[in-house]
Amino acid sequence: MAEEEGSAQREAELRELREVLAVTNTAWDETEHTVHSDYDTFFTWDYEKGARPKLDKLYEKAKRAQWNAQTDLPWETEVDQEAVVVANAEASGGFLVNVDPAGTPVASWGDKEWLQFGIESQNWTLSQFLHGEQGALVCTAKIVESVPWIDAKYYAATQVMDEARHVEVFSKYLDEKLSGHYPINAHLRALLDDIIADNRWDITYLGMQIMVEGLALAAFGFMQQMTTEPLLKQLLRYVMADEARHVAFGVLSLQELYGQLSTAELRERQEFAYEAAVRMRDRFLQQEVWERMGVDPKAVAPILLQTPERKVFQAMLFSKIVPNCKKLGLLDAADGWLRHRFEELGVIQFEDWADTGEEYESLQAQPVGKAS
Repeated sequence: MAEEEGSAQREAELRELREVLAVTNTAWDETEHTVHSDYDTFFTWDYEKGARPKLDKLYEKAKRAQWNAQTDLPWETEVDQEAVVVANAEASGGFLVNVDPAGTPVASWGDKEWLQFGIESQNWTLSQFLHGEQGALVCTAKIVESVPWIDAKYYAATQVMDEARHVEVFSKYLDEKLSGHYPINAHLRALLDDIIADNRWDITYLGMQIMVEGLALAAFGFMQQMTTEPLLKQLLRYVMADEARHVAFGVLSLQELYGQLSTAELRERQEFAYEAAVRMRDRFLQQEVWERMGVDPKAVAPILLQTPERKVFQAMLFSKIVPNCKKLGLLDAADGWLRHRFEELGVIQFEDWADTGEEYESLQAQPVGKAS
């Protein structure tokens, strides 16, 4: 009986994976994308700085922590992409560890094909970071317009500068150190579209500051620890210091509002957070890389199911989101609806980890200045 249940569960997981992998961005040549939105621009004539002390403190830190993408990183560093991919693979035990590719289109792949896959994967990952940062740039500019408090407008304006710098730095790294770009992943684009199109300013906060930035902070941290490439390691450390402030901005701002919402309104936010979490989790399956390698993404679902690192990585992506949702009161509102969903995803164990509103200062340790 247990064996039959295990087999049924694997089949269900395979079906789910194949459904996710079937969603891909086919607009490879698209250079522009328009999203219609209809929201109020909010002027305030209350210019009292510091009325919200925690936001004011964050704003002051953000002003001191500005860095220059062109001069504060060692861009002269030579990056041998093939060597980096090999070194990263060796550090994790090889290209194909604890995975049996039999019966899939990659069963005959050797080191040459897996090396190319590693290169494409690197190009894809940095491309998605780039696209996500432009999404953050657009959303934070919207927050400057729509948030009602002057302290929040002040801080959001510093984040607009941060996001412009992040777009600049990831674009530069892709152009000068790697070997190709990828279009935005379909799941990421759908999420950004929903965040931008919604006319409620707190949904922009929740979608971008808590969900997208929270998962980005976790993903950057994972890559920063794993990569053997020193320029990328330092670049990510700088970006992470900014991102931690951004997530803290969302936590500090939404706490005040969410304490005033009705149960029905909180349930709407819970459902949005859950949908965003699933979409962000699904974006890391790299459908576009498999397609570029000439492989039907759905055909490699059995390999993805075998890869233990995938589930660990996907779970770790929630290490910032779950405690932040708890801090906002979203886990247990509406009879614990979001708590139950996170239990189903297997990520509720992160609920008591430090929320970013508390831990962001620890990520500001790297001094800003010209890199040596």
